[in-house]
Amino acid sequence: MSLSPLFVEKAFGDLPGWNDDDHSAAFAAFRRSAFHVLTKPYRSGALGVDFDAFADAYAEARTVSPANRSPVLTRGEARAFFERHFVPALIPAENGLVTGFYEPQVEASPVRTDRFSVPLLSRPADLVDIDDANRPPGLDPYLAFARQTPNGPVEYHDRGEIERGALDGKGLEIAWLADKVDAFFIHVQGAARLAMTDGRLARVTYAAKSGQRFTGPGRILSEIGEIPLAEVTMQSIRAWFKAHPDRVDEILWQNRSYIFFRPADVEDVALGPIAAAKVPLTPGRSIAVDRLLHTFGTPFYIDAPTLAAFDAKPFRRLMIAQDTGSAITGPARGDLFAGSGDAAGEIAGVVRNAADFYALVPRALIAGAVR
Repeated sequence: MSLSPLFVEKAFGDLPGWNDDDHSAAFAAFRRSAFHVLTKPYRSGALGVDFDAFADAYAEARTVSPANRSPVLTRGEARAFFERHFVPALIPAENGLVTGFYEPQVEASPVRTDRFSVPLLSRPADLVDIDDANRPPGLDPYLAFARQTPNGPVEYHDRGEIERGALDGKGLEIAWLADKVDAFFIHVQGAARLAMTDGRLARVTYAAKSGQRFTGPGRILSEIGEIPLAEVTMQSIRAWFKAHPDRVDEILWQNRSYIFFRPADVEDVALGPIAAAKVPLTPGRSIAVDRLLHTFGTPFYIDAPTLAAFDAKPFRRLMIAQDTGSAITGPARGDLFAGSGDAAGEIAGVVRNAADFYALVPRALIAGAVR
């Protein structure tokens, strides 16, 4: 695999604000991936950042352990680590874009009650993975999941059908929420912390989906003239639903995709859920990228000068690629993990900013490979 000519080699001094960043926070996130890959390596992305080229960096990151010192390096040590192992490469793009995501926290009940009547469901037994090997003729090629029937796979029940009872009586309910809109945004984020009525703090995370294409309510509300496109945020969408409770189903059922969950532990309240790269997400340091193009574990320096929602100053941070998403497509497209709870949601809900993407490419791949 050769490195894509898309990358334009730069020096660290070319990265705006590089010396001012807290590289130790990014190192802590990178180190989690360094340990995970001992169990299962990451797949190399199509742009040619070969997973094997991370071997030296991962090996050094693992040597910084609680047995001999704090697992987090000082800022200076962490900056030297990244400068020693990587070379920054700009990904040229006229429309580089970052958005934000977070882990909601909501109150939930382990049983259905008059108040808690909206379920989060586990994966149904008849939901099967679909690929070219088992896709029947005529089934939408987009679908990666389907419903197994005696006559073969067919398209799975969509959101409206499921919410009208298509899966009732199958015992799939993990927990019950009080609000359908809260449940929908948990589907969008793919995970949530649940403050259970019995006093436990639980978590659900993505297990599978019904397979249909995602249609965002913001786009729908914009197209029908309810919210100007420039004003579409999670907050404005929630406000519209609160003002129009009789139209919630009308809008949400146009998004046919439905998400199924599985229970997960909350081992460290400071970290987010375990995501696609199989490590807990680090608030403000984990980024979701297009996994077909990029390699999980790759550090990305993001320069988004108009984004100030995180800490009231231009966003210039080193992030680690540790998640992905169906809406995250293209080489200069990322979703920034803001953390868990309402405060993180206030940040994530307004992030939609132009950004420059600098991939930190392992030095072993650089010689003569980038422009």
